[in-house]
Amino acid sequence: MKLTSFTDYSLRVLIYLAAAPERRATVAEICTAFDVKLNHLTKVVHHLGKAGWLETSRGKGGGLQLAKLPKDICVGDVVRDTEGQAMPAECFGDDDGDCAIVKCCRLKGVLAEAVRAFYGVLDRYTLADITRNPAELAAVLQFHRPVARAAAT
Repeated sequence: MKLTSFTDYSLRVLIYLAAAPERRATVAEICTAFDVKLNHLTKVVHHLGKAGWLETSRGKGGGLQLAKLPKDICVGDVVRDTEGQAMPAECFGDDDGDCAIVKCCRLKGVLAEAVRAFYGVLDRYTLADITRNPAELAAVLQFHRPVARAAAT
């Protein structure tokens, strides 16, 4: 199963924040760390805030931080939230799609089992589990604010 870039970016934001939970981060610095476009990450952060994964605040001293402890954030829950209903084939939709064999096909059951196994593995891990190397993550991510561009004269 391939995750969408929205889910990928959501997990990256959470990992970034969990690697240094004592500090607030900005969307711009996370964009810099992962070389991701600001408009993409802004949508992700907005969703994560509305869903209760992040606390966001504006203004001086504002920024992003986790709304829960990393040990309380299940990776499977985040993926379910950001991916929506698992759709490994068109027959998983509300109308069963246009497949000619939908009434007698056994593939749907096999794929449903695979999705359950996929989420079963993700449900065994928390954000704390996947960020047990904060020093290494901090070194790679460099935790720095992007440099403001000088105005043209």
